[in-house]
Amino acid sequence: MLSLDLCSDWLLARYADRGQVLALSPLIQQYPVEWVGQDWPTHNGSLEQILELKPDLVISGEYNAPLLRQRLQQLGIRVEVLALPRSLSEVRDYERRFLSLMGLPQSLASQASEAVQGLATPPRLLLLGANGIGTGRTTFEHGLIEHAGWRNYLQADGYVSLDLEQLIADPPDAILWSAPHSDALANQFAEHPVLKRAVPAERWLTTDYWSWQCPGPWTWELVSQLKQWQEF
Repeated sequence: MLSLDLCSDWLLARYADRGQVLALSPLIQQYPVEWVGQDWPTHNGSLEQILELKPDLVISGEYNAPLLRQRLQQLGIRVEVLALPRSLSEVRDYERRFLSLMGLPQSLASQASEAVQGLATPPRLLLLGANGIGTGRTTFEHGLIEHAGWRNYLQADGYVSLDLEQLIADPPDAILWSAPHSDALANQFAEHPVLKRAVPAERWLTTDYWSWQCPGPWTWELVSQLKQWQEF
């Protein structure tokens, strides 16, 4: 089997026997994570190379390579498209569908964690990404934050460009810094000294950046981390 996108790459790396995998997508080398490693076979994303590999199954996310998927299907290659979960409650179904395609037992799917009984006034958490972008409501991440017993600091929908002055005037109880570790200009908003004074260092939380990028079994690990940080 063979994958066309990063989320499918990670699921194959997590669950599949290497002997089952002809190649992961080229994205696995562009966005490396330690637990996957660099020794998996990859393809270059071209129709020609994929046909040369002769996969019996191609797995893809719903938004990736629609024209390539269509052409592969026209040529008789079995292509299965995994619809990405829109909410936390759909993550287990997403895992189960993948396991079914792999012929693996459904019991391998992650156990969904119980939602935390919220405090009378749950602490407000800002999920902060690169370029001063915060994650608001009507997002997958919002459901994860609330499931773990926090209140999303942002009440606007979607992904929001933050205003530093407003943020300082009404700081969140904690900031979860969800961006790659680098000295890029994109990270300068989070490094502003005024923001650092507004939210004490012990209330800056960090997780592995990659684990927010795709839903999967690691999503429940994120929930557990957020729960543990409820009392900081």
